[in-house]
Amino acid sequence: MIAAVSTSPGSSQRPDQDQDQGTDQGPDPTLGSLMAERRHLLNLGYRMLGSVQDAEDVVQETYARWYALSEDAQRAIDVPMAWLTRVASRICLDQLGSARARRERYTGEWLPEPVRHGAGWASTGGSGAEDPADRITLDESVSMGMLVLLDSITPAERVAFVLHDVFGLPFAEIAETVGRTPAACRQLASTARRRLAHRPPGSSTAAEHGRVVTAFREACETGDLDALVALLDPAVESRSDGGGKVRAALRPVIGRDKVARLFLGLMRREPEMELVEDDVNGTPGVAVRIGGTTFAVLAVGVRGGLITDLWLVVNPDKLRAWNGEGGERGDGGADGVDGAGVGGAS
Repeated sequence: MIAAVSTSPGSSQRPDQDQDQGTDQGPDPTLGSLMAERRHLLNLGYRMLGSVQDAEDVVQETYARWYALSEDAQRAIDVPMAWLTRVASRICLDQLGSARARRERYTGEWLPEPVRHGAGWASTGGSGAEDPADRITLDESVSMGMLVLLDSITPAERVAFVLHDVFGLPFAEIAETVGRTPAACRQLASTARRRLAHRPPGSSTAAEHGRVVTAFREACETGDLDALVALLDPAVESRSDGGGKVRAALRPVIGRDKVARLFLGLMRREPEMELVEDDVNGTPGVAVRIGGTTFAVLAVGVRGGLITDLWLVVNPDKLRAWNGEGGERGDGGADGVDGAGVGGAS
């Protein structure tokens, strides 16, 4: 079972309480509570949706609904953080339902938006000091492998699993969110657990994972086909997400020989490409840069000392935080991205 994240929904602090009180007596505990509250909702939204931008939208909508309440209605809510969590979860549940239809129209594979160590959010990119409230708590529930697996289960199963197994909420509270009985919610979480257990996202230690990623980078840089093939599981899968905005493989590439030749081909086609080891969703991965700009982020799944999965995100809209850009959504890639084509042939 995944350890619950530390941000708790049990705070009784109200979002609209005066933030100025206590400024002459040192740090304001109210401000700290508000920051923890926003961080909790951002963590919840990202694990539910796999998208930084969508998680931010959920938080904004959640607060909009709170401030739309009358003062009397706000005062009648005993535990505002529980109310905010329930509302944010319902918004996520609705978005998960519509996301499936949107992804049927998505060009190629859809992959979660990658976050790096420290996990500053897109909206704070390039702004200098980062707000601690705008950060993702990294643990195994936010690994790329886990997020990809979560995307394969039903929306109700995902909400029940994340709220219970990750955030530690009781099924009685989850029932209010998904509109089912506590027993039904328990079954939803159990079903999700069984489905996720069929293909665990990885079982390597951090040290082993790091060694494998280093060896992978070196084999790609030197063009050593034999060394690269030796690092890959026979059934390894490589998936690329270009979002129709940059050139990327539209279907999974399966098998160690095909995957090895794919990545060595990318290196030959872009001789100025630089592979930089970086933290991707809490585990060692690779940032692909050209001229100091990140054009792709590679998350790596490792099991038994071999690479089982490679998730290559080249959609520029999902790499804004990696390049210190703001969080505004764009309808196209950055200048020069189309020419890079680091995602592979379609």
